[in-house]
Amino acid sequence: MLVGYSDWLGYGHPDRAARWAQRLEVNRPEILYFRAHLLPACPAYVARPGPMPMPDGVPDLAHPVVATSPALVLDALARARDLQGWKMFTWLSDQAPPHEPGFLAGMPVAVKDLIAINGAPTSGGSAAVDGKPAQRDAEVVARLRRAGAVFMGATNLHELAYGITSDNPRFGRVVNPVALDRIPGGSSGGSAAAISAGIVNGALGTDTAGSIRVPAACCGVVGFKPTYDVLPRAGVMDLSPSLDHVGPMGRTVADTAAVFAAMLDLPAIPAWQYRSLAGRRIARLTGYFDHPVDPTLRQAVAEAMSALAQDGANCSVAQIDGMDAAPSIQFNTICAEASATYSELLQQRGEALGEDVRTRLEIGNFLPGHWYVKAQKMRRQLAENVNAAFGQADFLLCPTMRVPAPPVGAAQVEIEGASYPLHTAVTQLTMPFNLTGLPAISVPWNLTPDGVPLALQLIGKGGSDWQVLAVAARLEHLSPWRNQHPLAQQS
Repeated sequence: MLVGYSDWLGYGHPDRAARWAQRLEVNRPEILYFRAHLLPACPAYVARPGPMPMPDGVPDLAHPVVATSPALVLDALARARDLQGWKMFTWLSDQAPPHEPGFLAGMPVAVKDLIAINGAPTSGGSAAVDGKPAQRDAEVVARLRRAGAVFMGATNLHELAYGITSDNPRFGRVVNPVALDRIPGGSSGGSAAAISAGIVNGALGTDTAGSIRVPAACCGVVGFKPTYDVLPRAGVMDLSPSLDHVGPMGRTVADTAAVFAAMLDLPAIPAWQYRSLAGRRIARLTGYFDHPVDPTLRQAVAEAMSALAQDGANCSVAQIDGMDAAPSIQFNTICAEASATYSELLQQRGEALGEDVRTRLEIGNFLPGHWYVKAQKMRRQLAENVNAAFGQADFLLCPTMRVPAPPVGAAQVEIEGASYPLHTAVTQLTMPFNLTGLPAISVPWNLTPDGVPLALQLIGKGGSDWQVLAVAARLEHLSPWRNQHPLAQQS
């Protein structure tokens, strides 16, 4: 059947049918769920930019970045070269570049290799992309440059940002600096690893199903997905445009907030932090977000809720109706949009793509167009259900992933006595907030007994980005991680 359909589409490649069938089998649960549910009688979801985030305080220079000297930048570049075997970068600057006199004060920043840096190659981590030097900065890079950032290089990623291991067929597998035998997460694995290795203070990533928050969780750093399209994507390679977000990562929440302020093109870092959480309503997500979950992460959530309550927060629990539909909605949205984005590349240079990404792009050909429409109607219902949860809470809390960073090479993950595909364990708790466009941040909480980071995810209403950062900073301050890890102690 697949061979005949591919031939009818004019794509051909009958020799690849077994790989298509194998990948579709991995996604059988999402497909069966989708078939079993009726078309909702509601309008389709339309991805629109969220409201511009505003801090509670008055913009000022209350939290300036400490100036970085050219010598420290050169030291960071030397460290990056010493660690080339960890495959964190696809391109490194050959000098300590000058910087503008902005509020980032020479902060070393790395940029995911699908975000244009003027004069640097942009490859998307793929041999199928020419990777010619960019003729201009992406808009977010231009804004960072004006704020005084120093660009160290372009970071490695899962090819075309379409995966979660950052095992790149062109540039090599990114190593997780804090857990060498565990995946660094993806697709922004190189950005997270460069921070975790102490090379840069901040980095840029993109997030379509969790590609900022997942590597942040795996590598023990902070990763922030802002409200949908409050940051411009001009000069950023698309994957799935209605799900794609560009955002900052950092050693700490404060570093991440500084980079976010620059990406918003603000003249200074706002006064955004809270002294306590008095009066803030925070709900722990149950149901879909609580099963299956590794026991170490369930314990981390319980500890965090207790600490937040002691800090003055009004804590409760919340369950979002219909959340079981999220994986099917995500599958039918990302497959259709990614295959459309890279249709010509697949036709013309498919053999140059890595096997996993090529197969994922190919199976998008086999999903009916009316499934995409149905997915957007289901997505509208999901967004309404998520927004209803904010009737009783200002912020929602859950683990970032169902498990700590899985071992390198794992295809399946054991959780509570059952086996799940890797992508299920890694992205199921992050991607609902790509579907709904809400701001969400991953913050390290603690370590497992064998030293693997445990991370928690905090979610807010659309446009509440600065408030999410403020609560995340309190969570970071209360965490055992704060006292255990040198990166968290440098702010």
